[in-house]
Amino acid sequence: MKDFSKKYYDLLVGEYSGINLTRITDYDEFYIKQIVDSIGPVEQSETFLKSLKKNGVMVDVGFGGGFPILPMAKKFPNLKFIGIETRNKKVTVVSEIADKLGLKNIYLHHSRIENVLIDREVTITFKAVGKVNDFLSKLNCTKRCQVFFYKGPNFYELEKDQIQEAVKNWDMIEEKEINVQGVEKRYLIGFENKTIIKEITNKRFNNLVKLSVLH
Repeated sequence: MKDFSKKYYDLLVGEYSGINLTRITDYDEFYIKQIVDSIGPVEQSETFLKSLKKNGVMVDVGFGGGFPILPMAKKFPNLKFIGIETRNKKVTVVSEIADKLGLKNIYLHHSRIENVLIDREVTITFKAVGKVNDFLSKLNCTKRCQVFFYKGPNFYELEKDQIQEAVKNWDMIEEKEINVQGVEKRYLIGFENKTIIKEITNKRFNNLVKLSVLH
């Protein structure tokens, strides 16, 4: 992973320095805060790891500069990783970086998650993206899926009401503090949908792109 990290860092501060994919300019800090922090949840949560291996596919929403999706794709070369990002420029650039890093198990797309029909069992991740219930309400799942949010130290202070609202429609399956040396305290919050929407009864699904064709 360290060799991968150095190549990734060199691309970000070299060839792609004008794209602003990371604000970190020190390599050691980059390794801890971008690489180690990206894979910390799956290394410390049995629930997350079990979900990922069972489903075989991880969908990362709002991957920005490629975190955590690229480090995760490196760590699990036999699994499939699909990224959804609203900024087309970042989709293009991160796709180029993934290719230069030799990652063959990653597929990145310019879209919004609410425009995607989750028509297969998957593990979905959100790292530092929006509020829990706001994004859970955007998911269109016709299959069983597990959703994991990777949140900062003030999560419970800022989103207590969001959690209370979320559990009306989702079962909480993980609530774990993630510790990475040199990084602020993090929380991994996981959910699984209580009900599965029937695709045939929901006409609005006709306008959505099926996840199963996005790779």
